[in-house]
Amino acid sequence: MPTYDYKCNACEHEFELFQHITENPIKKCPSCGKLKVQRIIGSGGGIIFKGSGFYQTDYRSEEYKSKAKKDAEPAKSVTKPAGKT
Repeated sequence: MPTYDYKCNACEHEFELFQHITENPIKKCPSCGKLKVQRIIGSGGGIIFKGSGFYQTDYRSEEYKSKAKKDAEPAKSVTKPAGKT
């Protein structure tokens, strides 16, 4: 649930209100009691990523990881013994 900023046009009281996204904006000021409150449109909350990051490969299945490991192993080549020709 988001936090909304409100401001009363009568008494200039500014406050935040934690509301469900589907709730209607309030109209009555908790400070003066007049029906002059408006919701302030703000910049919103930013997304903060912490840690080393998130990658598509972080959530691969175990089957995929085992096949990728096999593909990454160096291929064993068959060598013929050096002999006289």
